Amino acid sequence: MIRKASLKDIKAIHGLLQHYGTQGDLLPRPFSELYDHLRDFSVFVTSENEVVGCCALQFCWEDLAEIRSLAVIPEHLNRGIGSELAEFAIAEARQYNIIHVFTLTYRPNFFERLGFIRIDRSRLPLKIWGGCLNCVKFPDCDEIALMKSLSDKS
Repeated sequence: MIRKASLKDIKAIHGLLQHYGTQGDLLPRPFSELYDHLRDFSVFVTSENEVVGCCALQFCWEDLAEIRSLAVIPEHLNRGIGSELAEFAIAEARQYNIIHVFTLTYRPNFFERLGFIRIDRSRLPLKIWGGCLNCVKFPDCDEIALMKSLSDKS
């Protein structure tokens, strides 16, 4: 089941992001940032209410949002949880009449299966690069930018 994250989910989200952050697969986030952006997050929980996946939708502009911090615990990979979380975020973006959703990732094939297309990062507004200042790979980012248009209801 997917639901919006609550305060009690912060430790589990932090653990997920730290796990993949230490592997260099995504940007780990400090607790303070997770509290600041809690409303951006959704979580996938088991019937025992264990958080096994998370995903954030961050609004960047009136017509642009980013899917970020998509992670699933390793024991639950390849069960469609990541896809469900991404689709949940896309549906949420549609509720807010967002026209374009983008992501920066090392897993472009995953997002391409969801209808995202690769784009040049220069197409993204400068506003989104503020978070990059905290990244260990700044300024030599090697993530791949992808975007999905929601205007065609795809």
